[in-house]
Amino acid sequence: MKIELVQLAGRDGDTAYNLERTLNAIATCAAATDLLVFPETQLMGFAGADQLASVAEPLDGPALQAVLNAVRERNVAVVVGIAENHAGTFYNTSVLVTPEGIALSYRKTHLWPSERGVFCPGDRYATALWKGVRVGILICYDIELPESSRALAQLGAELIIVTNGNMDPYGPVHRTAIMARAQENQAFAVMVNRVGEGDDGLVFAGGSAAVDPFGRVLFEAGRQECRQIVELDLKQLQRARREYDYLCDRRLHLPGERIDHVDGRRELLIP
Repeated sequence: MKIELVQLAGRDGDTAYNLERTLNAIATCAAATDLLVFPETQLMGFAGADQLASVAEPLDGPALQAVLNAVRERNVAVVVGIAENHAGTFYNTSVLVTPEGIALSYRKTHLWPSERGVFCPGDRYATALWKGVRVGILICYDIELPESSRALAQLGAELIIVTNGNMDPYGPVHRTAIMARAQENQAFAVMVNRVGEGDDGLVFAGGSAAVDPFGRVLFEAGRQECRQIVELDLKQLQRARREYDYLCDRRLHLPGERIDHVDGRRELLIP
């Protein structure tokens, strides 16, 4: 599987600008690309509480519809973050969009302190199949809580995608976390972060990365905009679990109701 990490700067609250750059990245991706991954809330940026209601969109809104059209045109898939408006409730959401539509949506379960009271936390973890690989999504601060990745692994995730909006001085925290989450769950992990400055003076740390199931870094970006294709050797999944399997050997399981959908999605409802 070939994944393109698209590390970009963004404009907070400027959907038109962010969407144009997203669509251009999709249109100009390499012919062999299977999946493009963008940063957290890529399409709307980090809109403040005073502007969130005017920029947040439902999952069937115009921004994601434009992404879907672009995905169909290039026959690829993308993971992209949005500010979601669901009947007046706002979520920090990332979605897996394939040519068939939205295959998976995930609402950030662990909100950063400045998001609390602005966004509502999600209530479940979920995975879906894409080209035979079970994919799960996390968002930024989620990866600092090891139970988040373990929940996806408990659902069978082989590839953990992290849309990220991590800022200084916390770049090293997420570098350590993404390696640990891959190694302890014996899964691939791909994290794509934002760069540049936000409207509120935050400086985003970049450092997008891809990590194999042994916790080894396959690629790590710097602090500038970049696009990088990483090819995942899926045989590494079996090799990582050949002599020992953490998921089988563990004695504690995360609680929650598991739901298996007919379309291949799996969800773990948070108790």
